[in-house]
Formats: sequence, structure tokens, C-alpha cells
Amino acid sequence: MPFLQLKDSDIHYEVHGEGYPIFLFAPGFLSSRIERWRTNPANPGQPQDFLDPIAAMSSRFKMIAHDVRNAGESRGTARSSDGWHSYVEDALALLDHLEVTRCHVMGACIGVTFALALAQARPGLATALVLQNPIGLGRNGRNRDLVNEEINLWIERVRGYPRIDRSQLPEFTRQMFAGDFLFGVPREYLASYKLPMLLMPGDDNMHPVEVSYEVAQLAPHTEVVAPWKGDKFKHEAIEFTRDFFIRNTPKKLDLPFAP
Repeated sequence: MPFLQLKDSDIHYEVHGEGYPIFLFAPGFLSSRIERWRTNPANPGQPQDFLDPIAAMSSRFKMIAHDVRNAGESRGTARSSDGWHSYVEDALALLDHLEVTRCHVMGACIGVTFALALAQARPGLATALVLQNPIGLGRNGRNRDLVNEEINLWIERVRGYPRIDRSQLPEFTRQMFAGDFLFGVPREYLASYKLPMLLMPGDDNMHPVEVSYEVAQLAPHTEVVAPWKGDKFKHEAIEFTRDFFIRNTPKKLDLPFAP
């Protein structure tokens, strides 16, 4: 089980397949971890209503998946000075460790915000984004209570973890989710994003449809796949995702010399 040991975190990761890399941020709120691509712990043994991109695309791409800090097998700090940037720094350190300089990025649920924050933090890294089921604050804060409920559940889960100072968890989570829209990425960045983007819209209280609509309106190069969930649509959706990544894979890497 590979781990990357960093100053403030130990990150569990997996690499599957060969080819152009795709970096993954799994669903699961702050418990974003690899297994959430395959199953939902709330329904043990039941498959997700979408297909696992690792299994579906590792024959064509190098799929890089990880548990974010304090999710799955990964551990790290969650201080008042930590925030979205801490998760992004973990991801960038992992990509550097794997010597990945350019990649596609796919995020689901909270992974949408992680994916966009990663692309914002290192311009030139991401070559295409797939955003599945974005979380966010709905119109007039209509789902704020639900977001706070998820925060409280996470705090109870991690308060005994190593490196965690439980007294700092309320301030850490308050700062993480004090904003609106996608919480960790400003609207201005979406409006300036120029690379290809594929959006699978949300349609429930944790993944408000109006947040997905605004993403599609702001980002000028967004393709939308809908519907995409459930047995009737998930096979076609993952094929569209695979084809989108293939279409937008650089034909050759930028080299400092002519091959």
C-alpha cells in the first residue's frame, strides 16, 4: 500500500494502468477516498450509481487515485491555518513525487472543488477537467444546514486521529465552508478558465442544480452530459468521459528539444 510521507500529512495513493495520466479526486465530502469511486459506505455492497473511472479507463490512461488527508488511509493536520490549499499542496506533492507535469483531472462531489483548486494553483498542469456532481452552497444558502450536518459527522469521525487537535476542528471547517458557490474556488476563476471541461450536473440538496448551472454558464468551454446517473445512463456517461479525455489528450508533450 503506497504512501507519500509529507511534513503535515501521509497520503495513501494508487496508480493503475499506463498512458497519459488522469489525477482523481473521489467523492465523499471531507472523507473523499478511493473506495468511494466503487461503493457508498451508506449502502454497503451496493455499487455506485456511476461507474468507477479507475476500472473503466485504466486500459487507456494512467489513473492516479488517492485518499485525501484524514480520509481512508491518509492522515494529516486539520489546523485553523489549514484549508483548501492544504489538500491542493498534498496533491501537488504527490504529482511531483510521481513526476507528473501535465495531466487530466477528474473530481466528483467535493472533488470538483479540489480539481478546480488544483488547476488554479498550478497553471499549465491540467489539460482537461471532468467535474461530476459538484457540491456547493445553493441559492439563498438553502442547503447550509445539510453542509453543517456533514461537517459535524466528519468532525466526530476524525477527532481522535493522530495530528488532529480537536479544539481547532470547528475553526478549520468554518473557514473551509464559510463561502458560497463551490466554497474553495471563486467565480472569477471559472470565468477565466480556458481549457476543455466536461460537467455532469448535480441534482440534489448536497449537489445543487443551480451550482452546476452556474459552473456551465461561467466556464466558456464546458460540455454537459445529462442525465448521467443510474443503470440506464452510467455506461454511456463513462464512455463519453473516456472519449472526452482521449479527444483532449495532447498529441505530444511539450519538450525542450525537437524529437
